Amino acid sequence: MIKGKCNCETVVFELSCDASDVYFCHCSICRKSTGVNGIAVVVVKKSEFQWIKGKQNIQTWDKPGHDWQTSFCKTCGSTLPGPNDDSRMYVPAGLLVEGDKKLKVAHHIWVDSKANWDEIGDNGKRHPKAFKN
Repeated sequence: MIKGKCNCETVVFELSCDASDVYFCHCSICRKSTGVNGIAVVVVKKSEFQWIKGKQNIQTWDKPGHDWQTSFCKTCGSTLPGPNDDSRMYVPAGLLVEGDKKLKVAHHIWVDSKANWDEIGDNGKRHPKAFKN
């Protein structure tokens, strides 16, 4: 079991799986959303994800003209988990606070889109575009 929460602890969730692989997205959309070099996420089945509290405090934003959405806490602004596709959720790795000891960057995606100043310094596999397992 892995638990996670936003910065103000209004939104809390848990994963019923034993996650280990972190996917780091370097695309320009994720950079603009986070204000840094991308976003590190864990991808889990929707059936392995559960909101514990604060679901009413979640705000979403859809990027016009793109199949992309981000969710965030209305109080503190923390980026929150959201749908990756019809069957999976992405969970920002920085929100995981309990049970995250096994997490390791396994994949860097959209590397062809990374910022010129972004230097990848770990052994995660590099993918020019999206990667789905």
